[in-house]
Amino acid sequence: MFSCLRYGTSDSLSGQCSKLVRSYTLHVILCSNVEMATHIIVATVLVFLGCCTNVIFLELLVKEHPGCTNLITFAQFLFISLEGFIFATNFGKRRPVVPLKHYVTLVVMFFMVSISNNHALSYDISMPLHMIFKSGSLIANMALAVVLLRRRYPLSKYLAVLMITVGILICTVASVKDGGKETGTTKSEDSTTYTKCIGIGLLLFALLLSARMGIYQETLYTRYGKHPRESLFYAHALPLPGFLLLVPNIYTHAVIFNQSAPLPLPMLDSIPRAWVYLLLNIITQYVCIRSVYVLTTECSSLTVTLVITLRKFVSLLLSIYYFQNPFTLVHWLGTALVFAGTLLFTGVLLPAPHVTESKTKEQ
Repeated sequence: MFSCLRYGTSDSLSGQCSKLVRSYTLHVILCSNVEMATHIIVATVLVFLGCCTNVIFLELLVKEHPGCTNLITFAQFLFISLEGFIFATNFGKRRPVVPLKHYVTLVVMFFMVSISNNHALSYDISMPLHMIFKSGSLIANMALAVVLLRRRYPLSKYLAVLMITVGILICTVASVKDGGKETGTTKSEDSTTYTKCIGIGLLLFALLLSARMGIYQETLYTRYGKHPRESLFYAHALPLPGFLLLVPNIYTHAVIFNQSAPLPLPMLDSIPRAWVYLLLNIITQYVCIRSVYVLTTECSSLTVTLVITLRKFVSLLLSIYYFQNPFTLVHWLGTALVFAGTLLFTGVLLPAPHVTESKTKEQ
């Protein structure tokens, strides 16, 4: 197509060549945009389908078998590790771009975050409260970014953080007070409150550590570039030996799973329902995580944050209506503050100027 550039220098010939070049460039851009838009749309749809259905199967398992979260976490890590070993590392033949020592540091944090988040459900933490509390990740990220990366934010960002903080506190206090009423058991009020406080403590620890992990990932991406599939594999494969510490608990709940009643469905009437729920949870978790990683490579962080925020809201509504989780007017007030604050933080409600950052790099 560019052979016309070899001949002569006449204006007409040069003009024709310029038109061809512009036409070809426009065609490439349009094709690229269409392909990128397709990836974004598909990934967004899969985020909603994968993450929202994952919450349903997780809650089914936790309600029927309290304390099984370690088994769920192990199964998720094992599945994603096997998939990554085959496709991300080509059966171990492909060397990692990011040095393993950095992945080890990242993995220790990721493992502790996953265990803490899932184990919190064993301490009388409802799924709506679990999801609302995790929505406070913006607070922790912002606080650590100010301290570690010396970032400075506009006033609207700080206002958003205040709204999210107040919203989470409202929901947390309301859930603790309603704890005894929700269970309907003979547990004392002090016992129920103490149990919930342990769960909330685990969620708070996971929230802060997850924020620190995000900052560490940001520095790695800046230094070595983005390699989402590689990161996904090592983040799940390297922690697997850590589950040896949880073998007794995992084995106990595997036996309990074997004793669960089968589903009244064709071809599944001989399989314990808990294992069916676990398999569906693993698959939907993989779809959820992979889709989020695709969005991080195709979209801005603002778009990704908005998609995840809307997904959390849909998951919350599903949990409330499908499982009849107690949700009072106070809970709705806290939820409204959390999501309004999130939208304000991302600049949807009030566009904000760019964030300033010092030249000091986080190590």
